[in-house]
Amino acid sequence: MKTKEKIKIFTTTIIAGEFKGKKIEIPDISTTRSSKSILKESFFNTIQFDIIDKNFVEVFAGSGSVGLEALSRGAAQCYFMEYNKIAFRCLENNIKNTDPNRCHAFYGDSFEKFATVYDMVKRTKRKTYFYFDPPFSTRDGMDEIYDKTIALIETIEPEVCEMVVVEHMTNLDMPEKIGKLVFTKRKKFGRSTMTYYKPAER
Repeated sequence: MKTKEKIKIFTTTIIAGEFKGKKIEIPDISTTRSSKSILKESFFNTIQFDIIDKNFVEVFAGSGSVGLEALSRGAAQCYFMEYNKIAFRCLENNIKNTDPNRCHAFYGDSFEKFATVYDMVKRTKRKTYFYFDPPFSTRDGMDEIYDKTIALIETIEPEVCEMVVVEHMTNLDMPEKIGKLVFTKRKKFGRSTMTYYKPAER
């Protein structure tokens, strides 16, 4: 008889804001990983108080550590998409321990769920931050996942978007322009890099 594999659960902590110090569960599975604390801190240092009353979409959410940090710092509504069942269960628990009324979690393939979530944020008429940290981004030879991610970003309209941030392998060259969004900044952290895009100035 097969024994059910026990998944280790790690925790990280919300850095600042309303839920500062709250623990967030992260499952130890290969398909999902928590954004390194240093990347997360750098991102929130960049956006500072601009997140207040904006929407935040964490496209490949894992257990939601970036979106829940945004929630803690005053985001109006947070949207999460995750296809791994174990990670999604952790995400649901993490949401319960923060503010379920301001969170919307979607189970399934992010590439398939994105249009639904995008329509929801569009209807709110609030500017939205989109955070993309595609799975397998620490593995070489997974370029097609980035092609699909870039295709999603191309659908984002300037009137909906406050900022798009892509966390990716440092050896990947991201384009200067994606759809109607333009490159604004890049920050490298060893093997991982964060690339920022904003709507082009009219």
